[in-house]
Amino acid sequence: MPFQIIRNDITKVKADAIVNTANPLPKYAGGTDKAIYEAAGKEDLLAERQKIGNINPGDVAVTPAFKLKAKYILHTVGPTWDGGKKGEFEILRSCYKKCLEKAFELKCEDSL
Repeated sequence: MPFQIIRNDITKVKADAIVNTANPLPKYAGGTDKAIYEAAGKEDLLAERQKIGNINPGDVAVTPAFKLKAKYILHTVGPTWDGGKKGEFEILRSCYKKCLEKAFELKCEDSL
């Protein structure tokens, strides 16, 4: 599975999976998170997210992508920056690692 970085509106990307910078609680707020919920169908996505419950920083959870051109949304919770001495780098590393592992587990492939 080749790894690619593309610059585009994430809600318009055709892919097996996209990554959402998720809220740890089963709700959505602003920014990218809100854009993904609105494009996917916020009621359906929120209902799936509520089934999952809270997500700890550094972890990942998967939902269907609903109305998006992707198959899956990988929801991961990044660190809250507090000077860099409270595990922020390890949490961020875990986000990347667990998202890549989950994409491998789901057999995500390059569709570009």
